[in-house]
Amino acid sequence: MNKKKVNYRTYLCLALMLGLSYARPLKAQTISKDELIFYTSEWKGERFADGRPKIPDNLIERAKNIGIEEAWTVLKNEGYTNQFESNWKMVHDDVPVVGRVVTAMYMPSRPDVEKNIKARGAKQGRKGNTNAWPIDVLTKGDVYVADGFGKIKEGTLIGDNLGNSIYSKSGNGVIFDGSARDLQGLSKIQGFNAFVRDFDPSYLDAVVLMGLNTPIRIGRAIVLPGDLVISEKEGVLFIPAHLAEKVIVTAEFIGLRDKFGQAMLKAGTYTTGEIDSQWTSQIKDAFLKWLAQHPEEMKMTRAQLDEFMQKRTW
Repeated sequence: MNKKKVNYRTYLCLALMLGLSYARPLKAQTISKDELIFYTSEWKGERFADGRPKIPDNLIERAKNIGIEEAWTVLKNEGYTNQFESNWKMVHDDVPVVGRVVTAMYMPSRPDVEKNIKARGAKQGRKGNTNAWPIDVLTKGDVYVADGFGKIKEGTLIGDNLGNSIYSKSGNGVIFDGSARDLQGLSKIQGFNAFVRDFDPSYLDAVVLMGLNTPIRIGRAIVLPGDLVISEKEGVLFIPAHLAEKVIVTAEFIGLRDKFGQAMLKAGTYTTGEIDSQWTSQIKDAFLKWLAQHPEEMKMTRAQLDEFMQKRTW
């Protein structure tokens, strides 16, 4: 065989391999951008560089004022029945954790796997133990959500040092199916909260990061990167990104309807039976008049309100 042909073919193969490696760079423990877009294909809005859905900041702010019950009902009606998880311990009972999800999946470690993961991470510029890597990718409005396989002793994914780092980068708290340490120190981070299975004084040990911004399971809930998470004392709800606006607007409308109803009942304008049953045209008109008198209560657009008024059965 012609030596020049062999060299040419070898060169072609090498060029192709290099081209593929540059076109599809590997990032430690993540899935490809195409795969993430495939999983979240219903989302049609802006995305982060890695493909994670980027729910707008204004929607996240509005989500801080909706209730889990209303949001859960909207999801259930859409067929999403595996999005809620309860039975948490918290740093603070009155600080909600609301934002875009960054996911992390941890597993029990084994020496050969952890050695390879850390070696690859070091080549890619990652520093520290693998539980610090998800913190490095956080942006404002993100919530670090981790499947720590429920480990309590030596399953403490953060202490107060990492808690401060998380809050400075995201302005938010965390949700861990695992544990945390340094409860006293974490409680001093103003605005921070953690939903965890428990607190423990031990250090993290024999745990390794196996997935970063990959689909994970938190108890009975499936969670994808970019989901919107909202929380209350009773638990956390993970809202698929493509349903975030619908859930928020619907929950806001239900909230408006309830506030109006309560105001009318307190004033004695209508009876409980009238408010709790199908509304008459007179009550609908009174509702619109009440909204005009309380514009600060309405976050949705007038077009969205009109759509609800036309479609909703009273």
